[in-house]
Amino acid sequence: MLGVDITREGFEWALRHAAISSYQPGFHASPEDWKREVEAKPVRVQWDPARDWRLQLIEGVRAIQIGLSGEAVERYVNQWVMHIEDVTPVARMVAAAVKSGIPPFPLPSTSERPYPLAATASAEICAH
Repeated sequence: MLGVDITREGFEWALRHAAISSYQPGFHASPEDWKREVEAKPVRVQWDPARDWRLQLIEGVRAIQIGLSGEAVERYVNQWVMHIEDVTPVARMVAAAVKSGIPPFPLPSTSERPYPLAATASAEICAH
């Protein structure tokens, strides 16, 4: 399993060029408008429920999944990637903790912080 650090500029470019991966009534004017947006943009976003180290849902918290295609892939590979790290040991530590019921130390999530998302980007990708 790999952890990939990318530039902030690249991440924000991806968010500005993203379409939500599924039609959301009330957010999109129509299914046809949503389809045109998806076809025109090289990035897809999907919001899933966030989970804790035990894989239990975290109420009120969503996790973003981002898919890249076309120009976004080119930018990712050639401009955005800053560091690649093998995080397999961390994944194995968390998996063993889930199995045993004993929290790993330190919890990987202790270093996570909400991303400071600009209001314009939020309006484009936050349908929920």
